[in-house]
Amino acid sequence: MDHHPSAAAPPTRVEQVIQAIRDRIAARILKPGARLPSIRGFAAAQGVSKSTVVEAYDRLVADGTIGSRRGSGFFVAGPLPPLTLAEIGPKLDRAIDPLWVSRQSLEAGDRMLKPGCGWLPSSWMPQEALRRAMRALARRRHTPYLTDYGEPRGLAPLRQFLSRRLAEQGIEAPPDQILLTDSGTQAIDLICRLLIEPGDTVLVDDPCYFNFIAMLRAHRARIVSVPYTPSGPEMESFAKVLAEHRPRLYITNCALHNPTGATLSPAQAHRLLKLAEAHGLTIIEDGIFMDFEREPGQRLAAFDGLERVIHIGSFSKTLSAALRSGFIAARPEWIDGLIDMKLATSFGSDPFAAELVFAVLSDGFYRKHVEGLNRRLAQAMGETLERLKALGLEPWLEPKGGMFLWMKLPGGLDSADVARRALAENIVLAPGNVFSPTRSAGNYMRFNVAQSRSQRLFTVLEKALVSSR
Repeated sequence: MDHHPSAAAPPTRVEQVIQAIRDRIAARILKPGARLPSIRGFAAAQGVSKSTVVEAYDRLVADGTIGSRRGSGFFVAGPLPPLTLAEIGPKLDRAIDPLWVSRQSLEAGDRMLKPGCGWLPSSWMPQEALRRAMRALARRRHTPYLTDYGEPRGLAPLRQFLSRRLAEQGIEAPPDQILLTDSGTQAIDLICRLLIEPGDTVLVDDPCYFNFIAMLRAHRARIVSVPYTPSGPEMESFAKVLAEHRPRLYITNCALHNPTGATLSPAQAHRLLKLAEAHGLTIIEDGIFMDFEREPGQRLAAFDGLERVIHIGSFSKTLSAALRSGFIAARPEWIDGLIDMKLATSFGSDPFAAELVFAVLSDGFYRKHVEGLNRRLAQAMGETLERLKALGLEPWLEPKGGMFLWMKLPGGLDSADVARRALAENIVLAPGNVFSPTRSAGNYMRFNVAQSRSQRLFTVLEKALVSSR
């Protein structure tokens, strides 16, 4: 990444103290009415003189940011500025912000190529099957899903279907232990609302799905990470983090890992669960890519029996991203709490989406559709891999299925710089550091092979690689 020296004078110590206070207020660490640290205490914490803190507090009083009460000290005034995720965590260049890829991909017009996005092309989705299901629903005479709230747990027939489907994966989850949600993202949001408080520590992989990072920032969690290997998290680091940081949750992908495409090995799965039990760790297992496996992989929830593993999923990758329909499988007392949390935050999930998803899943079409997707993905994977290798990129591994390639750029190039250059040519790429909590993946990039079929991508990418050298 390019760094340019600023022509402005460096901030004074007083200005640094003022900015430190403003940052705490913007990040909600200090809320309206909260008492500021004493002058003596803040001076010691910041390593400045008491007179510096006095002047900083006086300036903040003058502009209305804080107020003073005789004999009681200084307090934050209100109201607070609007909360934005950009203010949570380190100040990052927009090209390596965890939400950068999502915003660029979702705002992209028809002229944009999106090899950095996380979904399949619209032409690969079962549009005719969805239309057929909608026509069948429209012919029903009794249609409460068009006007009424859904039941708290979600559509019973869909939960029964999911229960049978999970059993095929070795996960025993009766329908009453399944809660429908509006998406996999909402599933994680509800679980975080139920199980963690601001400031709690949560463990993720490095690299990991970038929205895990954004979601945890929104929940004010403290994020720690462990390096991910081709067979799962690096176990010595995993054990060390559990012992030192005592995280409440661990969020990971089962099946095909995002962004690397790695597959958890049986040995790593067993070691992981033993460590989780020893340290009281709860695991959120995101199974959104299970249908893209060529051979069924390890399911932590199957080994654990939903004791400390919560399994989530959705159909946005295989059916439709427009149908917001996901699910949570968990132990009964957590399901009860999650139902209350769902009612409090959204008053149920979309009954029409649930009916439509169930109609498509239950007509015998879905299995053949997924088989067809996997054939197309396997072909696209081989073609994309060879074309990227020809440009000098190296695969971190060659996945056993799925849509993602995690590629190392040649010559130590910065993927954020390459992504910015490609964006100027109407191509959205996914630079490595959006996936890395420690920002240690600047030389990597994730490619969606289903969105990488155009020759224009490789022409622009070659140009961007040359320009970045």
